[in-house]
Amino acid sequence: MHDCLLISTVAVLLALPVAAAEPDTASTAPFVVVLGIAQDAGYPQAGTKESPAWDDSALRRHASSIAVVDPQSSERWLVEATPDFKRQLHRLDVIAPHEGRPGLDGIFLTHAHVGHYTGLIHLGREVIGAHRVPVHAMPRMAAFLRENGPWGQLVELENIVLRPLADRREVRLNDRLTVTPFTVPHRDEYSETVGFVIRGPHRAVLFLPDIDKWERWDEAGERIEDWIARVDVAYLDGSFYENGEIPGRDMSLIPHPFIRESMERFAALPEAERGKVRFLHLNRTNPAIVDGSEAQRTIEKAGFGVARELERQGL
Repeated sequence: MHDCLLISTVAVLLALPVAAAEPDTASTAPFVVVLGIAQDAGYPQAGTKESPAWDDSALRRHASSIAVVDPQSSERWLVEATPDFKRQLHRLDVIAPHEGRPGLDGIFLTHAHVGHYTGLIHLGREVIGAHRVPVHAMPRMAAFLRENGPWGQLVELENIVLRPLADRREVRLNDRLTVTPFTVPHRDEYSETVGFVIRGPHRAVLFLPDIDKWERWDEAGERIEDWIARVDVAYLDGSFYENGEIPGRDMSLIPHPFIRESMERFAALPEAERGKVRFLHLNRTNPAIVDGSEAQRTIEKAGFGVARELERQGL
């Protein structure tokens, strides 16, 4: 009788559906990591005579850049190639080790201002001597690189391979990740300027380090509030905290949205929408670049945030 009971019990257990193993999301989920939050020149920048950051490396900030990482496929992409490229690549090697040199599956560029592309020089034969690293760029940006030295040499020697971008045209990185560029108004002497939306299986991140005043985008029929609504985290141009912070300079000639202007404009947004905003691309004069500053506290009290280097956003 006991044997019959045992056989019946086993039969019932075998008939039950087997639960699928839970995915190891902690180790395989794709993510974005912030590699720098400062304006093109970093912090402190060349010419700064006195700054505690010269003696304390913990106070230094790299030029604005993020990386996209897929641990499942061991793929890594950089957004921007800044003057701090070598330090940011090393940070990425620590965060997401890769045997390749440089171990990059691609680089996405926003525009042709010095803090956003000049790090490409590290891929040349004087340094890494990379082989066919894909560099994704808009048409004018690609032409600028192809037609001007020393960048043209990178193309000729196939240290890099230029991959064309088009406004609002999605680039599929793999079966889990996409990057979509979108053009924005900015000081475009040499190239277009774009931001990017990076989209994963569950979440999306907006990266927009450079733009002219929000009102100029309004005139083009776009509202930054609509773009914030489409994503889970929005890294936005916070170059300057307020008007007048650069003595002796007409700041109307540097038409970034001041953080104070952005906070006033976004004040009526729901708390959840304001909480998506993380300001970066902070100039050396911007008091929000200093941890614990009154400016940082004001931003956080209003429901926004300042990006932190090495912070991660899951996708």
